[in-house]
Amino acid sequence: MNFETLLYEVQDGVALITINRPKALNALSPLVVEEMGRALETASADEAVRVIVFTGAGKAFVAGADIAVMAGYDALQGKNFSIKGQRVLNLIGQLPQPVIAAVNGYALGGGCELAMACDFVYASDKAKFGQPEINLGIIPGFGGTQRLSRRVGPALAKELCLTGAMLDAEEAKAVGLVNKVFPAEDLMPETMKVARSMAEKGRVALREIKTVIEEGYEMDLVKACAWESDRFAVCFSSPDQKEGMTAFLEKRKPEFKGGL
Repeated sequence: MNFETLLYEVQDGVALITINRPKALNALSPLVVEEMGRALETASADEAVRVIVFTGAGKAFVAGADIAVMAGYDALQGKNFSIKGQRVLNLIGQLPQPVIAAVNGYALGGGCELAMACDFVYASDKAKFGQPEINLGIIPGFGGTQRLSRRVGPALAKELCLTGAMLDAEEAKAVGLVNKVFPAEDLMPETMKVARSMAEKGRVALREIKTVIEEGYEMDLVKACAWESDRFAVCFSSPDQKEGMTAFLEKRKPEFKGGL
């Protein structure tokens, strides 16, 4: 599939989506957001894709939304752009595949929101995170106020959003925005190594782990554990469960085929 603003490739069960507007620091224009949605839908429907990785071309992951486009918006256009962006980022949590953000540089505004929407985040030691929208006279619009407060707590979320301050990669890791930090040259090799390792796991178990954590997080503990039991049972309808346990007993590496 061809895109104007993205690079899309699939290898070893991993779909790598690269936002490719380096001269604009990969700013999220309406076209980028629309193409991100199409790329995610393409990956979701592809039986060969078990894991998805997002990254950016050049020195930025995503440096924010496209201010040159937004500057002329009225209130209705602003709301429509916010809804469009939220719809695409919400889709990430609804996909069956795990999605990793490989943050290679600036992840500001919409870039920070994209990273937070992914299932987990690996970052270069050159990465910077923040929600600087207040400096433009607006607030985050792609879910930033809500995801940030859930990640780091409301007090720090308020501080970051109200001041527009940035966190470096190690600071972001310390507050729970980032899982691991790598030297810049190691970010993509290490991310892809993890992604390929995950792609070798059973498709059903990958999907169910993501689903149970994503949906159970907002439930009370008793209901969430009951939900876990239901999804645990589903795994026993999959050939992956039979293969995984047989391989364990036979002391060999499992060969998961996926599917129910």
